Amino acid sequence: MADQPGRARGVYMISVAAELAGMHPQTLRIYETRGLIAPKRSPKNTRLYSQEDVERLRRIQELTSEMGMNLAGVEKVFELEAEIERMRRRMRHIERQAERVQQEFESELERVRRSFKRELVLYEPPSQALLPARDHHRAVRIPIERPSR
Repeated sequence: MADQPGRARGVYMISVAAELAGMHPQTLRIYETRGLIAPKRSPKNTRLYSQEDVERLRRIQELTSEMGMNLAGVEKVFELEAEIERMRRRMRHIERQAERVQQEFESELERVRRSFKRELVLYEPPSQALLPARDHHRAVRIPIERPSR
């Protein structure tokens, strides 16, 4: 939902935003002063609230009314939520890097395996008498070095 176009565009005047959020317009001004909300401004400096702003106002209302938090607590919750989101983005970035490194590792490992297959020759001893009785069914592999091409 946060990625919908226009959700961050300021479209509601303060009275409409206050009504949608279920609070008094003066409360929105207080929240703006505290830095909890930052509405856009029209060319004539009128506050314009977006749908995201209204949802944030509802979240503030929920935290203060239903959970009994003061505004300092709400500020801290928003700071922590922003930090969690930054860490999630960083974690996704690190996971993508790890996947690329894993793919490179697997590719290189397969290349090395293929190169060794060309250099290993199955050796069967000419006489079974040279092997102990318990190992006579096993072949012995001896690596042979060949000059690079």
